[in-house]
Amino acid sequence: MAPSAIPIAVEAPDQTAMKKATQEKKTALETLSLGPEGVSLPGVPRFVEFSEQRAWIKQHMAAVFRHWHREGYTEGISGHISVRDPEFPNAFWFNPYGVHFGLLKASDMVLVNLDGKIIGGNKTWPVINLAGFMIHTAVHKARHNIVAVCHCHTVYGKAWSVFGRPLEMLTQDTCKFYGDAQAVYDNHGGVVLGPEEGEKIAESLGQYGKGAILRNHGLLTVGQTVDEAAFLMTSMEKSCQVQLLAEAAAANGIPKRLISDEEARFNYDAESDPDLCYAEFQAYYNLEDKLTGGEFKD
Repeated sequence: MAPSAIPIAVEAPDQTAMKKATQEKKTALETLSLGPEGVSLPGVPRFVEFSEQRAWIKQHMAAVFRHWHREGYTEGISGHISVRDPEFPNAFWFNPYGVHFGLLKASDMVLVNLDGKIIGGNKTWPVINLAGFMIHTAVHKARHNIVAVCHCHTVYGKAWSVFGRPLEMLTQDTCKFYGDAQAVYDNHGGVVLGPEEGEKIAESLGQYGKGAILRNHGLLTVGQTVDEAAFLMTSMEKSCQVQLLAEAAAANGIPKRLISDEEARFNYDAESDPDLCYAEFQAYYNLEDKLTGGEFKD
């Protein structure tokens, strides 16, 4: 991990459009969409009925797992997602333990309360991963401003986690994790079988964290939708891959050039919006819908 990174002064981005958008109170999606007046990518849908929103949540959870399978995020039966129920805020939808990501459907999801009691969902196999329950519920208890938590054992996330270091602001995409949006849990307590380790992970994430690097373990992301948390997982995994490639080049004497704090903050403000991150994942969702004929929605 040899040569030092060199922050350099580059021409500051033209912030006129962003400032104008702020003055006009445009959303991030409206700001970044160029088309007929008033037309932009849609954000997170709003629901009248809890039942409709609940069905939508489970379908999108299943789509995320299918996407993870295609991306190669599977390692046996490790990895889990939890999403807060829209009607019962102390209950959470989890994926069933032991089912391959590439097979999961909306009807497979299991509803669990904070006491670990199965209270709804999958009646055929109502079993979830204990470690996942301990980690996720601790995060949900600490962060009432998030709805979804994602965790899986991705290759590059695990590889970068062994250094116990945060991602550097090497690319525009990594800036989604600028400042307090990124956390490093610089400890490894083994497989999480009790509440203490989950609570420590939640504490390290803080109130503003969007993604955490769990040393010698993997990545964890959160969001206001499962779509946002899932897109952040993909973005963080790719950022870990870029970081490792950059470190390999730097070891041969090529200095890294970091994005300055000013520009990193600008990129963060422009691209970390929950509606925008939701919209980013819809490209993957629509691909899964097309390739599977919507089979995961059952």
